[in-house]
Amino acid sequence: MTSTSAALTSPLKYGALELKEIIARNTKKAFVYTISLLLLLALISFTYKLVYDLIFPPPNVVKVKGIRVSLVDLPPPQLVDQPPPPPPPTTVPLSAGGPAARAGTPVSVPDAMLAPDVKDFASVDEIARASAEGGSGEDMGGFADGLGVDPNANIQIATREEDPGIDDFVYAEEQPKFDFGELQSRVKYPDMAREKGIQGKVVVRVLIDKDGSIAKYVVVESAHKLLEPEAVKAVLATTFTPAKQNGQPTKIWISIPVNFRIR
Repeated sequence: MTSTSAALTSPLKYGALELKEIIARNTKKAFVYTISLLLLLALISFTYKLVYDLIFPPPNVVKVKGIRVSLVDLPPPQLVDQPPPPPPPTTVPLSAGGPAARAGTPVSVPDAMLAPDVKDFASVDEIARASAEGGSGEDMGGFADGLGVDPNANIQIATREEDPGIDDFVYAEEQPKFDFGELQSRVKYPDMAREKGIQGKVVVRVLIDKDGSIAKYVVVESAHKLLEPEAVKAVLATTFTPAKQNGQPTKIWISIPVNFRIR
């Protein structure tokens, strides 16, 4: 009969008490290491800022203190005597004497029939300002006597009023008025557009004159080129009342939409 022997393991040299001591010791070490690392990072950051400021100093900044100034505290403005404007230059009307030559077709006559004060016939340059009798000879660029030009007449030159731009804002107490339903009823659908199934809106911008007529028009929006002629034709056939500003008619741009729908 044979017998076998088994080696017995030796008991552990530490238990729960030793594990608790190891955990506590390692926890303290980890805490110390963590705090040391954080302090080291803070020291590096602070030292870096000091070194950076020493190497690259910041620019000198002058602080300006704001002062509140009230309009009540300001002294009254000093009145400066302005010199009077110079008088307008006196205008001397051009003499209407004109060139001494006279206009017309020369006819051959005997020398005995010539009057002693007869004027020579006008040249090509003078014929536009010469008369049939001839002027006084004081040629200052005016027309010759006998053309009905009064040098002392009060001639008024009418200035043409500029039209407002298409995008200019014009204030008007009363906007132009028109019958939109009547305008839409006059719109004829183009046959080619109807066959192709084209529909949409055409916006025509028009300049309404002081008498209510249309001075200008521009197509600013269009669904298709085929719709534009009929839209413009319907707008131009519309009667408008002019816009009014301070009770007086004024020019103004307005936009008129014309709709095309296939029914």
